[in-house]
Amino acid sequence: MRRLEVLAVEGMGEVAPGDVLAASIVDAVGREGPALADGDVVVVTQKVVSKAEGRLVELDPHDAHARRHLVEEQSLRVLRVRDELLITETPHGFVCANAGIDLSNVASGRAALLPLDADRSARRIRDGLRARLGIEVGVVVSDTFGRPWRRGSTDVAIGCAGVAAVVDLRGTPDGLGRPLQVTEVAVADELASAAELVMGKASGVPVAVVRGVDPAWLRPSSVAAEVVRPPGENLFW
Repeated sequence: MRRLEVLAVEGMGEVAPGDVLAASIVDAVGREGPALADGDVVVVTQKVVSKAEGRLVELDPHDAHARRHLVEEQSLRVLRVRDELLITETPHGFVCANAGIDLSNVASGRAALLPLDADRSARRIRDGLRARLGIEVGVVVSDTFGRPWRRGSTDVAIGCAGVAAVVDLRGTPDGLGRPLQVTEVAVADELASAAELVMGKASGVPVAVVRGVDPAWLRPSSVAAEVVRPPGENLFW
């Protein structure tokens, strides 16, 4: 019987600019568990990655003009506007609300920006865990996105290392032996969503471990950019 476990890593504490996340994760695991093992996937929230990398700016939350200016500054283009909500495309290719700028779980008067390169951030954490523990793990940097035509939000991958972003099943047989024509599974997104179920939004748990993933998903070279649909395949703008 196949089994997948999702384990919260507690006891991380507040992250500050300059902190080494791999070291913080190792310390928290040593105090609270679970012990990391080869083949695990470590999911880390964008918020603590941004904090560690100093991607914090001063922002008056009541100044709508300043907030809009910051959103536009962090965007390649603005796609839709409704009141104070802007749907934008970021330099990473992500289409999301307000360029991914977040005011939650940061000090009042500050805002967290997306990492400049979340794939690089994931690689740095993976390499740091390997150096400290001698293990091979995958790392996913997760963030919360809304979804067109569906209510509610879910966590997705904005960076990954050592684990596939997308698993291409095209050409493999379905349950009746017919070849699949279009099936590509956003594995990194699914791992991010699974991890969020144990991390929550206000529990102070920014890291989770997903254990028991298919070894075929663990790949030395993979980037979250694989999830972004190329403009030529976009049917909506």
